[in-house]
Amino acid sequence: MARYTDSKCKLCRREGIKLYLKGSRCETAKCSFTKKKNPPGQVSRRRKKLSDFGIHFREKQKLKRFYGVYERQFRNYFAKSKRKKGNTGENLLIMLEQRLDNVLYYLGFGFSRSHARQIINHGHIMVNDRKVDIASYLVKPGEVIKPINKEDSINMIKLNLDSNKSERLPSWLELRGDGLAGNVLQLPTRDEITIEIQEQLVVELCSK
Repeated sequence: MARYTDSKCKLCRREGIKLYLKGSRCETAKCSFTKKKNPPGQVSRRRKKLSDFGIHFREKQKLKRFYGVYERQFRNYFAKSKRKKGNTGENLLIMLEQRLDNVLYYLGFGFSRSHARQIINHGHIMVNDRKVDIASYLVKPGEVIKPINKEDSINMIKLNLDSNKSERLPSWLELRGDGLAGNVLQLPTRDEITIEIQEQLVVELCSK
């Protein structure tokens, strides 16, 4: 599987919005998107008008890059969301929100989704007292997420939480006790998902 290794800020510029791929740093003066909003590559005098396919495709790319998933993963999520009852687009967004790396980022255990993935892959996280090292694990209501019972893991999460304490926690998650345990209260609703996306365009493209 190919891994993107170039500047993450280029992805935001390509999609024309902040994807918060560097977490809270994207809100600071260091964010290059605020300085340079042109798409990466050779600068043209004006943006080319997108075709109908291009508009649909850019929405899908925006969604994939926001959550950090690749094409095959994305297709699997779409197939599962299509089989579920209800609106396919909303089902897809909720499923992506359920990813463990996304939840860790919201809880403040990581500085960004990519950083949260690294923490999970290195075996620092437990879900319901069982170690989980798969970032794509889908959390469920009632599950408790916390660092494994090792001093290094606990100290790292404490440090990350302290750095992220100004971030607002979504209403469907909560930090319990000393803040080292995150609880999934319920699944998010569409109104609680913050990404600027027209999910119906993504559904139309993937259904062809």
